[in-house]
Amino acid sequence: DKLKDLLELLPEHDLPEDLKSKHCKRCVVVGSGGILHGSELGHLLNQFDIVIRLNDAPVQGYTDHVGNKTTIRMTYPEGAPLSEHEYPPASLFVAVLFKSVDFNWLQAMLRNETL
Repeated sequence: DKLKDLLELLPEHDLPEDLKSKHCKRCVVVGSGGILHGSELGHLLNQFDIVIRLNDAPVQGYTDHVGNKTTIRMTYPEGAPLSEHEYPPASLFVAVLFKSVDFNWLQAMLRNETL
């Protein structure tokens, strides 16, 4: 019942047109473990058609190592970046919900409530 109620609160949206029209030829997933720190691979990562970033892996201040392109940001609610600069306007944010508390978070976000 809770999930049904939440789905009714969500606006119906499709993928952004620029993302829907992409033919994903080369994709890369960038995690948040810090393994890229010092790698200077940012220029290479930016060349991928789709760059998927996980959790709150920072971009600002690390672009030489992790690039600055973000097509999709996937995270659990507690792993969402706190800085608005980590949500580029042209990227898609995907909340990965699976725990009861995640659904409470989504409800609070949709209703502009505090948890």
